[in-house]
Amino acid sequence: MADETIGIVGAGIVGLATGREITLSRPGTRVVVFEKEQEVSLHQTGHNSGVVHAGIYYTPGSLKADLTVRGVSLLREYCQDRELPYREIGKLVVAVREDELGRMNNLYERAGNNHVPDLRKISKQEIQELEPNVAGVAALHSPRTAITDYPAIARSFAKDVIDAGGEVRVGFPVTNITDVPGGIAVASGQERVRVDRLILCAGLQSDAVAKLAQDRQEPKIVPFRGEYMLLKPEKSDLVCGLIYPVPDPRYPFLGVHFTPRVDGSVEVGPNAVLALAREGYTRTRISPRDLLGLAGYPGAWKMAARHWRTGIREYRGSFSTAAFMKDARRYVPEVSVSDVVRGGAGVRAQALDRDGTLVDDFRIHQVGRVTAVRNAPSPAATASMAIAEHIVSAAFKDRSAI
Repeated sequence: MADETIGIVGAGIVGLATGREITLSRPGTRVVVFEKEQEVSLHQTGHNSGVVHAGIYYTPGSLKADLTVRGVSLLREYCQDRELPYREIGKLVVAVREDELGRMNNLYERAGNNHVPDLRKISKQEIQELEPNVAGVAALHSPRTAITDYPAIARSFAKDVIDAGGEVRVGFPVTNITDVPGGIAVASGQERVRVDRLILCAGLQSDAVAKLAQDRQEPKIVPFRGEYMLLKPEKSDLVCGLIYPVPDPRYPFLGVHFTPRVDGSVEVGPNAVLALAREGYTRTRISPRDLLGLAGYPGAWKMAARHWRTGIREYRGSFSTAAFMKDARRYVPEVSVSDVVRGGAGVRAQALDRDGTLVDDFRIHQVGRVTAVRNAPSPAATASMAIAEHIVSAAFKDRSAI
């Protein structure tokens, strides 16, 4: 008999990493992962860009910064041990104009505070030596930034859970969470499973599932679709590594960049448009229920008032390849509309507070025996193993919020 049974809602990379961490750190504990789909990692994990972030962008001292730096080392070791793809192809954060140099220098200082390894400033000439087709006046070079295959890692985590005596129950959409004497009942329709503690890692559905556990309403998830172009195979050698812009603090998202994948393809993107459904991977996917929920939330209107100009610009790129590629050509002038085809899309579960603020850092709530991950955006995949350590620590402490 297991000493304790821990339930986890959500078989994305964070939920599965958490299940694996429990089996390692609490021997004798049985883990049951509940997943509404018929396979693991079908949503945010399965639509991830595959980048292993080094920790350049994140506020020093934040959970994002601390857990990303630790997560990279854990993930690298895991991939090496399991012979999973992990390629340090490097990243350039490129300033294309002189007026971006101040922000680039601030980013360099922030990255230093986050202990990003081997990061250095490079000149225009050095950019050309590393990336002959990239234009810029200066850049930050992060040689340790890597790419991997997150769905493969998630499947490996699931196997680890099962091999340790746990269970991954697919096709189990959680419809009710109820306190019972000494534990929690997790229901899917008429089927009920009793667990001693429950951890919610529900991604795009995190606020809806947290509501079942009587957690507070805020933050609410707003789905943003990120659409990609793909370089045609004969143009994939236009870039060697990752090419990123210097972030502009006026805008809530990073902007279009170039991302080589482990399969040899190169993505250009993403944009960031408000999705019309939680799982709205296409423009035609519309959920009236999701839209009504968003319309009834005060924070959504406050966010729209702040960022409507950005929203219009992003939608323009969604419907026009020429507009989409205009930003991309600032970094790689040789790339043209004829060099790309429409690629896939992902949906980011962006948490939004009632005052209209987009939640930046990871956020975890504790409600009795339930630990709810309420915000885990990028770089959550990179940091997944470190996030799992943090979640497990939080889940076994009597605290109201972490």
